[in-house]
Amino acid sequence: MELSVTADTFPLAEVFTISRGSRTEAHVLSVRVTDGAHTGWGECVPYARYGETLESVTAEVAGLPSSFDRSDLAGLLPAGAARNAVDCALWDLEAKRAGKRAWELAGLDRPGPEITAFTLSLADPDVMEASARKHAHRPLLKIKLGTPDDMARLEAVRRGAPNSRIIVDANEGWSAAVYADLAPHLVRLGVALVEQPLPAGEDEALIGMERPVPVCADESCHDRDSLPGLKGKYDVVNIKLDKTGGLTEALALRDAALAEGYRIMVGCMVGSSLAMAPAVLVAQGAMITDLDGPLLLAQDRDHALKFDDRGVHPSEPALWG
Repeated sequence: MELSVTADTFPLAEVFTISRGSRTEAHVLSVRVTDGAHTGWGECVPYARYGETLESVTAEVAGLPSSFDRSDLAGLLPAGAARNAVDCALWDLEAKRAGKRAWELAGLDRPGPEITAFTLSLADPDVMEASARKHAHRPLLKIKLGTPDDMARLEAVRRGAPNSRIIVDANEGWSAAVYADLAPHLVRLGVALVEQPLPAGEDEALIGMERPVPVCADESCHDRDSLPGLKGKYDVVNIKLDKTGGLTEALALRDAALAEGYRIMVGCMVGSSLAMAPAVLVAQGAMITDLDGPLLLAQDRDHALKFDDRGVHPSEPALWG
């Protein structure tokens, strides 16, 4: 088996801004695994919030032994971007070897389309209102917040898209006091979910706090080892393959979280259709699907995922799985 990793850049359709900064390109790593007859592909997005860079993740992949299989990965790499790309590439390779789809190998039902959120970039309220109006036909909008001026932005988006469901991502940008102050207004404006309102290291404040809108753990939830620390704080967990370290752990986390009474959100970093394809399998039946990365790109990969009024569709074999 031969393994290689390359860096790819995808220009964004427009500037994408969250509370941590702005970007105009998506920088991803593509992993290729071949046995000589078949080739599997995977993609990851190294994330600085978790101490990852393109260089550090490339080094992790390059440091793998010459012989291993998917069952070995958890002992070779920590949960994170590097393990994600390799794990997904191995799923793709296994599917091609077997002449079956990845969902069949995983023992899952045939997947279908899932309605996905579309993310509105953080901007001044009038800009966000105009953006919401432009995308008001979409059934689910996600708003990036996490600043002192969030109320005006939220009101603006609701004016622009009066009929869309709205979810909010604070990206760890609020304090407990700010969240408590905003909560009644979130209810009034019909917000369906709040993602990671407090910093991951300060979320103990959520214990015992009234949560009139479901609160979702993102930065606080990476893999199954995260679950004990979420008790009493969160109602939903956001499963991202770049956090879990691939499809294998993502499916296991989904099952474990559901067994403990959490609802499921499946999210993504800003990447191409190759990164979203495995996540579509995890998103089947989720409370919230947030796999809009390809919709934010100016150009996607060949054999890109299909998005329509039914949502994001499962991949064709020519892309992945």
